[in-house]
Amino acid sequence: MNHLSRRQMLSTASCGFGYLAMSGIASAAGADLTVRPPRLRAKVQRVIFLNMAGGPAQMDTFDYKPQIGKKPHAGSIADFKRRGESGLWVSELLPNIARHADKLCVLNAMTADTSIHAQSMLQLHTGDRLRPCPSMGSWVAYGLGTENMNLPGFISFNTAKPAEYSAAQLPSVFGGTPIGVNGEDMSKAMISNIQGDHLPLNVKRRQLDLIQAMNRDHLSLRADDAQLEGVIQTMELGFRMQAAAPGLLDISTESKATLDRYRVGKNYAAGTCKGSDFGRQCLLARRFCEAGVRFIEITHGSWDQHTDHRRDLTANCATTDAPIAALLDDLDERGLLEDTLVVWGGEFGRPGLTPGQDKDQTGHQHRAFTFWMAGGGVKAGHVHGSTDETGSTPVEGKVHFRDLHATILHLLGLDHGNLAVVSGGRRIRLTGLQGGSVVKEILV
Repeated sequence: MNHLSRRQMLSTASCGFGYLAMSGIASAAGADLTVRPPRLRAKVQRVIFLNMAGGPAQMDTFDYKPQIGKKPHAGSIADFKRRGESGLWVSELLPNIARHADKLCVLNAMTADTSIHAQSMLQLHTGDRLRPCPSMGSWVAYGLGTENMNLPGFISFNTAKPAEYSAAQLPSVFGGTPIGVNGEDMSKAMISNIQGDHLPLNVKRRQLDLIQAMNRDHLSLRADDAQLEGVIQTMELGFRMQAAAPGLLDISTESKATLDRYRVGKNYAAGTCKGSDFGRQCLLARRFCEAGVRFIEITHGSWDQHTDHRRDLTANCATTDAPIAALLDDLDERGLLEDTLVVWGGEFGRPGLTPGQDKDQTGHQHRAFTFWMAGGGVKAGHVHGSTDETGSTPVEGKVHFRDLHATILHLLGLDHGNLAVVSGGRRIRLTGLQGGSVVKEILV
């Protein structure tokens, strides 16, 4: 008779998610996704982050810089129009998002600490540009739990780097669940290690109960083993996801009209703009939002355009414009926008092109760039902050990533100053040692 060790049982049981949990769990206790009331009055219940990785050109999207004065200067190459009753300036390259101008709260004087892609992207996600720290989605799940115990609190679509969705010093059950990694075909992307037809579901449940009993006996001998306590929670979540997650990823029940509105399967590839089925990501974000996931990140990672700025910019805008507009349409029509915060932006922006120069190249601009928000708790049809005529320097209303993080947490009813853990003698929080300030001017 062959005797299986506990480790062998974990590695083969219930599609293997038990072993993944064991191998990846963080060394922190309290891995519990149970919904928790916010400490402050919450204006939103969940966040959808539209991550435009690579640095979208703010002066060709939302921060209009026409040529004024006698000397040509870096500015907008796209035509702009005032949109909606609010009169927000929006580029002609984004005609569908322009329909929602009266829903947008535009932050035109965002600033970061560095123009290095990897560091600035890490700072955007975790508040720290050098050391591993929990992602903002992990902090949200940690602070509030999940509205649906059969799903993770944080999902990351079309992701590339684990550090951007990591729980780091938090229990790993709060980390982002990646769907579609490193350019994977989004139509085939699934949540790893939750599916398998080798056993009926009731037998899997009995198998897991046996493993959990072994885990609890093991824990009784190691009362301070936070890793093992986290394993128990994470394995239970993995089992519950088997029933809920696959159905949400199956969009075959959506109408053709809906798929067309979101431009599912349509990619405008050119230069740096690579196919990522961004429309499918937006549609899945709506479905997971409806299902109660707390924080959803979707990524279009093609904005690092340097040598063919006009071509690549046009392709990036064409790929993302209609899907984002369809997402805003659906959230609004279904009553979800009232308590959902949508955030759009990247790790920094781009310097504009100067008329008369015989080149089509741009670089990195971290001192002044644009984000926008829409949804509950923020002013609609509003612009906060401004930059000089070249878009390179904030004139007023400067907002650092730390301030953005503080504001997002505040809208969720979380106090950024007190949402913290101590690890290795350091007090870790999303807004870092320096802290951030809630941008009260944009709140309603």
